[in-house]
Amino acid sequence: MVSMKKLDRWEADMADRQGRTKRFRSSVAAAAVLGALAVPAAAQAAALPTVATGQAHEVSYGSAVLRGFVNPSGANTSYYFQYGLTKAYGGQSTIAGAGGGTHTVTVSAPISGLQPLSLYHFRVVAVNSAGAAIGKDHTFLTAKVPLSLQILASPNPVIFGGAVTVQGTLSGTENANRAVVLQASQFPFSAGFQNIANPQLTSATGSFSFPVLGLTLTTQFRVVTTTSKPVISQVAVENVAVQVSSHVGRVHRRHYARIYGTVTPAVDGMQVAILRITHGRGVLVSGTVLRHRDATSSKFSRVVPVTRGVYRVLVRVINGAQVSNYGQPLVIG
Repeated sequence: MVSMKKLDRWEADMADRQGRTKRFRSSVAAAAVLGALAVPAAAQAAALPTVATGQAHEVSYGSAVLRGFVNPSGANTSYYFQYGLTKAYGGQSTIAGAGGGTHTVTVSAPISGLQPLSLYHFRVVAVNSAGAAIGKDHTFLTAKVPLSLQILASPNPVIFGGAVTVQGTLSGTENANRAVVLQASQFPFSAGFQNIANPQLTSATGSFSFPVLGLTLTTQFRVVTTTSKPVISQVAVENVAVQVSSHVGRVHRRHYARIYGTVTPAVDGMQVAILRITHGRGVLVSGTVLRHRDATSSKFSRVVPVTRGVYRVLVRVINGAQVSNYGQPLVIG
């Protein structure tokens, strides 16, 4: 039989072994926890990104694409560009992601709203949990705004022999005090464009104005700069309307009147329509074709049935040199 002393000694030995096992397990668990906490701290110390500012590309007068290089150093990294007219910058591109790898990647950002013909500073900035890395300052020069011409001829149409003003604006960088010249090509437009006025300088805002007197034919106008590489405006077509003079004469016949007048210039074959204006629309009363003419004008005369109201003469032109036109309103009481 086992003595009581041996039994007590065996139980004490077993308790001691169990205690040592618990202490060992606790120390292993503690070491595992400390090891897990130590890894992020070490990783954080090595995660600061590296950067290099690149060059600006696709530079225009109002926009550009900025480029740079970012190495995230194994941590999730974002980047953006700072830019402005001085090293104080003041502008910032949108924030974008550069990833979390360990290799250098090329990054870029478009910017807009820039001033033409201006020197801009820029640099790349990369940020992650370890902090920010800032690239060196680089510069680029924006382009000029290309010169362009817009013109308008008025009034349009102009009455035969009347005056026209061709005005417009030269837009773009350095548009002030630029010499521009007016050119014209008259119907039938076979002679091409010719200078018809002396050059004039644009104003401080690039505006200009050319008066044209005594216009008798439908004319194409354009304005051209005198630079070595000319800037040419769009073509403005100025129509010339025939001049219609109309009158009412009495006749010895009740409810009839004679409507007569002249059309300038004198052209055979013009169609004359005598209209009664009803509710804003012309109703044909009579018509004729112009045949008789003198040196400057063609004449017409028709006896037509009339009632109280307003009448007008419409002269229809189809030769292309001028356009159709109305005479003044004629009131018959």
